[in-house]
Parts: sequence; C-alpha cells; structure tokens
Amino acid sequence: MHHLILQDKCRTIRSFAALFHIVAGLPAFKTTFAAGARCCGRSILVMYALHGLKLYFTLSFEKLNLIKPILHALQAEGYTQPTPIQEQAIPIVLKRRDLLGCAQTGTGKTAAFAIPLLQMLYKDREHEQEKEKRHRPIKALILTPTRELAIQIGESFAAYGKHTALKHLVIFGGVSQLAQTQALKSGVDILVATPGRLLDLINQRFVHLDQLKYFVLDEADRMLDMGFINDVKKVITKIPAQRQTLFFSATMPPDIAKLADAILTDPVKVEVTPVSSTAEKVKQAVYFVEKGDKRALLLHVLKDKSITSALVFTRTKHGADKVARVLTKEGIKADAIHGEKSQNARQRALNNFKDGSIRVLVATDIAARGIDVEELSHVINFELPNVPETYVHRIGRTGRAGASGVALSFVDDEEKAYLKDIHKVTAQTIPVVTDHPYLMSGSRAEMPSTPAAPAFKPMPASSEKGKQQQKKRKWEQNRGKRHQ
Repeated sequence: MHHLILQDKCRTIRSFAALFHIVAGLPAFKTTFAAGARCCGRSILVMYALHGLKLYFTLSFEKLNLIKPILHALQAEGYTQPTPIQEQAIPIVLKRRDLLGCAQTGTGKTAAFAIPLLQMLYKDREHEQEKEKRHRPIKALILTPTRELAIQIGESFAAYGKHTALKHLVIFGGVSQLAQTQALKSGVDILVATPGRLLDLINQRFVHLDQLKYFVLDEADRMLDMGFINDVKKVITKIPAQRQTLFFSATMPPDIAKLADAILTDPVKVEVTPVSSTAEKVKQAVYFVEKGDKRALLLHVLKDKSITSALVFTRTKHGADKVARVLTKEGIKADAIHGEKSQNARQRALNNFKDGSIRVLVATDIAARGIDVEELSHVINFELPNVPETYVHRIGRTGRAGASGVALSFVDDEEKAYLKDIHKVTAQTIPVVTDHPYLMSGSRAEMPSTPAAPAFKPMPASSEKGKQQQKKRKWEQNRGKRHQ
C-alpha cells in the first residue's frame, strides 16, 4: 500500500514533501522512499526529500511527548536532540516500567531518568490532595555513590525541572547535616543521596520513605567497587515494595546482575553501547615509557597547547598528589582530587577545573566517577588500570554526548599485560606513538603488530638538551643498558 501512495506521481515539490513527512513515520519508510525517488525521477525532488529525512532524524525532545514546562527548560539549556539512551529510556520510564540501563559514562543517562521522573511527578501532583501537596513527602529517591555525582544530578534536576515547581534536595556526608535536615523538614519531592548519609538520616528519623514511588540506583557497579553494596541493600529494605525502579550500571558483573534481578520487576533493558566498548569519538594512543620517565613524559606532552584541559588518572591517592605537585612546580596549573581530601577541597578543585582556573586535574578512579566537564579535551592515563572496564570509564570522561576527545595512555613494562586485556575486551588495537624522547627500550620489537599513531605525534624536543637526551637514549637502547 505504501508503494501505491508514492507511485501516484508527485506533481510538485511541496506535495512530495508533505507526503514524505507522513510516510516517514511508517514502518516501510526506507523502501517507500526509494520507490518514490525512482518514480519521480528528479534530482531536486530527491534533494528535498533528503532534507526532510534530515529533519525527521533531528527531531527535538517534542517527539518524546514531554510536557511544556520541561520542553521549555530543555530549550533554555540548549538541548535540541536526545541522545540514544534518552530516546530509548524516556518512553519506557513514562510508561511506568522498570528499567535496566546499561550504558557507558557520558551518554546522557542522567537526563534519561531525570526528565521522565520530573514529568511523572508533575502529573502526579495534579491529582494529589491539597494536604499532600503542602506536606511534600519524598516520592523519588536517586541513590548515587559520590558527593560529586550527587551534586551534578541535583543540578540536572534543577535545570530540567525549573518550571515544574517540584522541590529536590541533595544530601551527602562529610559536611554538617543541619542544612539538609532543615530542608527535609520543609518537604521535598525528589531526594538525591549517597548511601551513608541517607542511612544516617533515616536512622535519625529525618528521612521517611514510606510514600516513595520512584527509586533510581545510579552507577551500581561503582557502588560495588566502593564497598557500598551492603548499604544499598539496607536502603532497599526501607522503601516500599510497590515502586518503579530504574537501575543504571556501566558494567554488569555477576554481583550487580544478581542485585538487578532482585530489585527489578519485569524490566525493559536498554543497552546503548556494548558494555566494554569505548567511545567512538575518542581518539586513543599509547606511549610506551619507562616507569621512572612518566612524569617527564607528561610534562613533554603538556607542552602541546592544544591540550586545553586534561584529566590525568593515577592508581593511588599518593600518586595523584605527587603528579599534581610536579606539574605545579613546572608552572602548570594543576590540582589533585581523591578520597582522602576533604569534601570542600575536592569540590573546590573540581570547580576550578570546570571554570578553567586550572588546566590539569589529577584524579583516582573513584574520585573521578562523578566528574562531568563539558568539552574536556584530553584524558591521560598516567598509570594504566588493571581492569579493562575501568579504562573504558576513564576515557569516557572525554568525548561526552557526541563531542570529540583524545585519550593518551602511558604504558610501562609491567602494564603491557593490562594493555593486552584492554585490546581484547574493547576489540581494538590502540595506536602507538613512537616519536617521543622517552620511548621505552624494546617497545618497537616487542609489539610489532601495533600500528603507529601519526595523529598523536607530540611536539619535537626543541632544545639542544632534548636532542642530546634522545641520542643518549638511542645509544643506551642499542647497548641494552637501560634499567627500569
């Protein structure tokens, strides 16, 4: 039938365009469009149809049947097109189904649950009694592992819900609870919390979850990594069994899969990208380097002025502090963020990085999970993680939500096994930069199948001292006298 519609020749561009937009929504759209293009036989007609095709695939959030207060807020934030996880998850959540979301960081998953929650709560309030509206019992709980991530989720609810009159509150440990308990007494619709502070306030009877309708568990795998999984299970015992649950995890290890099975009811699974895939728009490169030369290599790489902002990963808190001190000493504005720093110091460093006051932020994996910086140009793995999925999370800090980014990894001899695991899990071989002054002895010979990475060619050693150092290293490599 669709073919018959288009085989009645279109006499004008306008009539074909109108017909195109109708047919665009039909299941047999692709076949129909091809038949119509052949039947009309005019290049200008096909060009117009392609323009209509572009419009169809760049439809805004309006296609998701969102209410006007939320649409206005999204427009104000400059959001024009939903990301894949938003496009898939929002309709499911609005149908009040449980959701299992498996998506790597930077895909826009916060909006994927915040937007539909705001809409459902907004509509729920239209049917509430006046007394319940005044009391404002907690109806939605978002549980997240870190203070930084909780703050950013709270900012998202504030931005998307600013025209809904809904109230939200963010609570976390490490600060006085006074302001948090006062806000709870006045009533909130949405509570964003870290597990420890939430349980503390529940035990003190400041938080009551008996009327909860919506529960979001965010970054479930990181909850496990940070040792919060038992706290999460305690929280689950405090909320009503009859609820809608949204479960998000970048990876799905056995313990997390078991937890998902326990708390979800007939969920719809949304998996935007494979669990261990890397962001497509992130350019990656490897530098083979001796362990003792990594700091010098970092300084060398950062001579490149195109690196406007860099998130540098280390394995340990001590290592993060040490790298930040070296950079600062060399005149590069940098700071470190990790679990042993006070909450205020961590937030201050993060804010300074976001507003450009510092160029480099050195972080451990746990501390960096909540970092969301727009237009982060580079991620640098000063030390390669021993878990391939952690590598995926790290490089996902750049190239977020469609933007491009660069991820560089410094690999010493002990880390080569980790690199092989990353290649295996991500199903790709990361190009190697060989033209740098700190190339590790034997790296060319030991990994001959690894392609070169001309796009990541660093700045040449411009000083005479640098040239002499390169000659010395080459001689030492030939003689086999280099030591780690």
